[in-house]
Amino acid sequence: MTDTRYWIAFNLVPQIGPVKVRRLLDHFGDLATAWQANLFDLNAAGLDQRAIANLVEARAQINLDAELAKIAHAGVRVLTLDDPAYPRLLSQVDNAPFVLYVKGDLTPADEWAIAIVGTRNASAYGREVTRQIVSDLVCNQITIVSGLARGIDAEAHRAALDAHGRTLAVLGSGVDVIYPSEHAKLAEQIIAHGALLSEYPLGTKPDACNFPPRNRIISGLALGAVVIEGTETSGARITIEDALEQNRETFAVPGNIFHPNARGPNKLIQRGEAKLITCAAEILEELNLTQIAEHQEMRATLPENATEAALLQQLSAEPIHIDDLGRETGLPIATVSSTLALMELKGMVRQIGGMKYIVARESPAPYEHPNSKIG
Repeated sequence: MTDTRYWIAFNLVPQIGPVKVRRLLDHFGDLATAWQANLFDLNAAGLDQRAIANLVEARAQINLDAELAKIAHAGVRVLTLDDPAYPRLLSQVDNAPFVLYVKGDLTPADEWAIAIVGTRNASAYGREVTRQIVSDLVCNQITIVSGLARGIDAEAHRAALDAHGRTLAVLGSGVDVIYPSEHAKLAEQIIAHGALLSEYPLGTKPDACNFPPRNRIISGLALGAVVIEGTETSGARITIEDALEQNRETFAVPGNIFHPNARGPNKLIQRGEAKLITCAAEILEELNLTQIAEHQEMRATLPENATEAALLQQLSAEPIHIDDLGRETGLPIATVSSTLALMELKGMVRQIGGMKYIVARESPAPYEHPNSKIG
């Protein structure tokens, strides 16, 4: 937590975003050193005078212990850009937030996600299309990402929940400040079956300037983005522009040419910026996700790194104690423990009590990670 506190600290400083944090990391090696650096070294790291002034003021005013206590009390998890649990797809975005506040749970299955965005003034047609597409996506084990706004966003979240699926909501406020307020109950349901996410510190109010930047997170978390109704200048269009910059697939549902909310999607289709779709199957086919259940099952049996591979080589249907795993692999117990925890979340292993573990399922074929030879 010592290092995380300084990621949080820099996130509280105005005018210091992902680009400047990367400069500080490149120059100082870690953010703890950067937080305590003098003015000369901060300038040498590439900070301008305004950012330095803001940092100096923040260091004098911010009580990091109180901030950490507030986060813990709110039941919020903080993921930093160098955290293995940080969403992989989002980490690949150039301007990915260096801190994410998460209320709820993220799972490996959330990598198979589609963003659904659209107007706040949804028509009956828009709502019905949203519900049908989302329900079918969820039936194919797709996580739905949206922004908790009125209209299409809220309809997408509710449809995902009604279909017993997972959904993520990205906020333009702190995760403890629900906007609009009438979506407080919906937010609680999302927390129970997904997560609320934000790059903004706890207590941040929903300011108009916060919403365009948050759209890059909505698209960044997903494999593709779908716009359902919206004007040519709507926030949904901004999300599609972000998705295009991030090399995500973009889709649009066509609408009535006489309706203002159809102009956004129709123009995107006309300009070739989004593919015309009329159902979820077309999205799944375009993204090659028609076998998503098989993909997820296969992933759950395969190690993602050398440490997981080493542990899997020792695990079987016969229970083995964590201490024995440490001895057999030559890995530190702390590493074994943390890796097993992640593997259990992925459904790769199970703890059966007494700190003993078994493999959750057999791999479909012998597998050896190319870097599995440790020591």
